[in-house]
Amino acid sequence: MTLLVYGALGAVSFFTTIQLQTVSGYGALAAGAAFVPMTLIMLSLGTRSGRLGVRIGPRVPMTVGPLIMAVGVLLMRRIDAEVNYVADVLPAMVVFGLGLTTMIAPLTATVLAAAPEEHAGIASGVNNAVARAGSLLAVAALPVVVGLGGAEYADPGVFDTAFNSAMAICAGLLVVGAGISWIAIRRPEVAVAAASAQTIDGTRGPD
Repeated sequence: MTLLVYGALGAVSFFTTIQLQTVSGYGALAAGAAFVPMTLIMLSLGTRSGRLGVRIGPRVPMTVGPLIMAVGVLLMRRIDAEVNYVADVLPAMVVFGLGLTTMIAPLTATVLAAAPEEHAGIASGVNNAVARAGSLLAVAALPVVVGLGGAEYADPGVFDTAFNSAMAICAGLLVVGAGISWIAIRRPEVAVAAASAQTIDGTRGPD
């Protein structure tokens, strides 16, 4: 689940940043600043998300979170040459941020609960490694899948088409990740105990 969801997260960040610059005409700083609402949502709601995971267990948040993220990704397909930040970019960032915030704390708790307490550091390290691998693989492979080469990154028409295809694929990865969470998490009470002890006041995901 971590591999798929963080693969989608890495690809969304990569493609959206370039889409805002190449197609929408944003500068590099403005393209980066477009993600600020997502960060603010995580900072303001992260603790509440952790507490919710403690109360109801990780299965529902880890299923619902990626589904909400998938909706946010599909909303990002509205980003084009005539983009309006408030109408097109902001709603996508808010929805995606809400889904990400819903998922992160329960994911971390579930990973830590999957190993004995003395191996919690190893479990966290493995989760971090899988998350990074997912992002790197997605950024390396997805451009090839949607037909992007070196020159196409600077062509607004070509990149816009590839961007829309990539966002559809990322939404699919998130939906599959949600399905894995729903099917595979069978003992939510174990992860709840870990969440209560280790992640109730943090939303820390893979670093």
